[in-house]
Amino acid sequence: MQNKIVIRYVDKRIEKGITTDFAPNKENFHVTPVGFKPGDKPLEVRIKDLKAVFFVKDFSGNPDYQDKKDFEAGKSVVGRKIRVLFKDGEELVGTTMGYQPDRPGFFVVPVDAKSNIERCFVVTRATSEVKLM
Repeated sequence: MQNKIVIRYVDKRIEKGITTDFAPNKENFHVTPVGFKPGDKPLEVRIKDLKAVFFVKDFSGNPDYQDKKDFEAGKSVVGRKIRVLFKDGEELVGTTMGYQPDRPGFFVVPVDAKSNIERCFVVTRATSEVKLM
C-alpha cells in the first residue's frame, strides 16, 4: 500500500513523498520523494534520524489551518488520549493505541478530524514530554 508521508528530521529537514515499506518495528524504510523521476532510486530513511513521520491526506495541506488541540466534551474516542510535546516545541494532541515509553516510537491519530494528518508515527527520542490524559 502506498502512503503519502511528510518526514520531519530532528535536524529540521523535511521530505515529502511516498512509502510502501514503512513499519514501526523496522529501523529503516524507503521513500520516493515528490518530484522523483521514474527509475530514480528511493531514499533510505533511518528512524533514529527522525522526529516523526506524518501520514497525510495531501502534500500541500492548508498552511493557514490551525489544528484543534482539545477533545470534545462527552465524545467517546478510540484508544487513549495523549499529548506529545516534541523537543522543538511542537505539540500533537490525539489518541494512541500503543504508547510505551521504552519503544522507539508510537502512532498518534490527531484529535482534529479536519487535520491534514491522518496519523503520525512519533519517534520517542524526539519528544520532551508525553502525557496520557
